[in-house]
Amino acid sequence: MVSSTQQFERIRKRKATTNGKRNKRDRRRLGTPAFPVHLEGYDAKAPDAKKTDAK
Repeated sequence: MVSSTQQFERIRKRKATTNGKRNKRDRRRLGTPAFPVHLEGYDAKAPDAKKTDAK
């Protein structure tokens, strides 16, 4: 039979791990904040501009 101290230590460790997973999952769900794709002053005709798929 396992001692109650050992048993409760394992339970506490398991709960801490579970809580960490839940926190990470919640933070992931928040996602990245919205930000502008083309900043102010962006020139689409500049030589180093990203190419677009114009068909």
